Amino acid sequence: MALLAIAMGAGAENKWAYLNMRHEVRVGWGDQLFESLMWHNPLYRVRTMPASYRQLYHEDYHHDQHIWAEYQYRHKGWFSFGGMADISFVHWDDVMRNGLGEELARDKGHYFYNLVIMPTIRFTYYHHEYVNLYSGLGVGMDINGGTERDSRGRRTVVGGAVNLTVFGISANYNRWFWTVDFGGMIENAQPPSLMALAPKSLYAGQ
Repeated sequence: MALLAIAMGAGAENKWAYLNMRHEVRVGWGDQLFESLMWHNPLYRVRTMPASYRQLYHEDYHHDQHIWAEYQYRHKGWFSFGGMADISFVHWDDVMRNGLGEELARDKGHYFYNLVIMPTIRFTYYHHEYVNLYSGLGVGMDINGGTERDSRGRRTVVGGAVNLTVFGISANYNRWFWTVDFGGMIENAQPPSLMALAPKSLYAGQ
């Protein structure tokens, strides 16, 4: 997973002043890379059976992007901690077709969502006037719900979630900060989720 973020913050009075900015807020969005690979239109439809045959298909998948927000408190120049929240949706239609592949009925409005809430930490292991390198980790919970029920008849399921930033780069110039994160999020309540691209975040200094 690669996360791309653009951030804006308070200007530094000198080249290291940003290390003294205690508070950071980032908001943004990311592509549903894993979901789009797992949940997609059927590759094959039955067209060789009698017209009386019935088959239910999941079709017309729509993958809303991840929307996320994160707060970090810089405890030291190399270490910060905080929390993040992320939500994403997947929508589809249930379509009934006969053995010739013809559509008989379509039921719209089916969806599931994942809401992730977790504390996070970040380690900045390289500081430069314009570039910083860091890694991060978050462990928390995933709330999964929607129109479907699981094998126990539940519409809402709570599980664990882990978010790992293997490698991050922050390039800053005056009041603007650009960051690129490479990592991924694993959600336990549904199959794993990877946020592939997260452009846009907002940085707020102290």
